[in-house]
Amino acid sequence: MSAPAALADTLAALQRAVRAAIGAKSTLSIHGGKTKSFYGQAPVGSALDTRGYSGIVAYEPSELVITARCGTPLAELETTLRERGQTLAFEPPHFGAAATVGGMVAAGLSGPRRQAAGAVRDHVLGVRMLDGQGNVHSFGGQVMKNVAGYDVARLLAGSMGMLGVILEVSIKVLPLPVSEVTLKFELPQARAIESLNRWAGRPLPISASAWHGGDLGVRLSGAQAAVRAAREKLGGELIEAEQAAQYWQSIREQELALFSGAMPLWRVSVPSPAAPLELPGEQLIEWGGALRWLASNADPKTLREVAQHAGGHATLFRGGDKSVGVFTPPAAPLDRIHRNLKATFDPHRIFDGGRMYPGW
Repeated sequence: MSAPAALADTLAALQRAVRAAIGAKSTLSIHGGKTKSFYGQAPVGSALDTRGYSGIVAYEPSELVITARCGTPLAELETTLRERGQTLAFEPPHFGAAATVGGMVAAGLSGPRRQAAGAVRDHVLGVRMLDGQGNVHSFGGQVMKNVAGYDVARLLAGSMGMLGVILEVSIKVLPLPVSEVTLKFELPQARAIESLNRWAGRPLPISASAWHGGDLGVRLSGAQAAVRAAREKLGGELIEAEQAAQYWQSIREQELALFSGAMPLWRVSVPSPAAPLELPGEQLIEWGGALRWLASNADPKTLREVAQHAGGHATLFRGGDKSVGVFTPPAAPLDRIHRNLKATFDPHRIFDGGRMYPGW
């Protein structure tokens, strides 16, 4: 059987599974490599495996865009980009060798470079999706000017499979940095936050930052002249290139002990100038102060109140008792929008909306 025919059969099988679930009034849980299955509430329903629908559809290096099917291994896509000197600028975490492109978009998680490059959704140009009635739709395109009106393509980033199957995605890519260095500073948490916000107001090529245990790491990326000038302005201790690469990789893939210990891991999003959070546990601060990872046994209600008081919200990222809710429930107006979107794309409620909010 030819590759196009095999892919057509795979798509048809996905459509049949959706329509069979409608008839049986059952639930489907979409998955690829399952490297992010820990994220959100526990999956419910029969598994709908997307890995068979894979492959790079189109790649135009000169246009800075790549299109791939949902089951494409994320490592394969990134290797293809590196061969042409390009990258996914938002540094998506893999959390395992089996990570897929569809899972990357559905989870909506970004790595250390997000503070400079933006989130996953900022790089999604277009998608093909399979809705809850077994129909295929296309949204967006392959260039930024095609993204207009209600941006469904970006809406799917971080949707956790509650609206449908992401079949294909077109993603904006960027060239690899010409020059890159990492500096280390010994600073207490409050001074580190203040410094990051002060530097953010200056024309410095900061592409990542991370504070942990009294040390602040700052990565500079860009043209050689710009990186050299910024390094002279900031000072700090220069970290050897291989060690720096391993450091940022360990944060991107959550390989530090903080991320995998016995205590629940919380992802606290706050305005970048927010003062240190007065909560027990161990913290790692990313994205110029806007992302606070917290390994803590603190009472979930108290923790969320502290996050809200700081102008943000808290997500139970790993471990812990998920009966307290993984994501902070949306305010009433946003909740209505979410429910209306769910009803539009999945009127029979066959896709596992409970991954985000119990009862959906």
